[in-house]
Amino acid sequence: MKKVLRIGIAIICMVSLIVGYYTYLSRRNDATSSQDNVELSEVQAIISKNFVKDYPATPRAVVKWYNRIIAAYYSEEYTQGELEKMADQARMLMDDELLQYNPKDTYLASLSLEIEDYRNRSRTIVSSSVSDSNEVQYKKVNGNDCAFLSTYYFIREGSSYDRTYEDFCLRKDANGNWKILTWRLSTEDEINGY
Repeated sequence: MKKVLRIGIAIICMVSLIVGYYTYLSRRNDATSSQDNVELSEVQAIISKNFVKDYPATPRAVVKWYNRIIAAYYSEEYTQGELEKMADQARMLMDDELLQYNPKDTYLASLSLEIEDYRNRSRTIVSSSVSDSNEVQYKKVNGNDCAFLSTYYFIREGSSYDRTYEDFCLRKDANGNWKILTWRLSTEDEINGY
């Protein structure tokens, strides 16, 4: 009788351990999958991008990230702190020479005024498009590797739509990263007219 009782208790303990371990694994997997399913907002995705470890490899990729950031400036909801973090991300894509001419405080003040103007005019960037890879022009300028490409922004203002064209010049820095040196407004006829 004692032997049967010991075997019964041992079986109950083993079953309890198996059920407990199964429950633990199930809850852990549910917690992990629910964390994986959390979608970041566009602002959070921009802020969380680590340009130090994962810098865009091509001039097109740099301008695409820049376009994502400026589109978020004008169409997303965010706090002042998040705006400053997005501005820092945009500045990570800029050449040192451009940053010298555009100190952070000046950049933020100008950016805030432009965002306010966009919002007052009910203006948003609906989409943007960057030149195809085969349209990017690579040149040596004063001994520096430079890339020239164009982009357009499809903009909605109230109920009307318009396109804005910009030409970008990027310069390769000492680390081999393409950085935005300058850009200018252009017309459709002037695309890649640097």
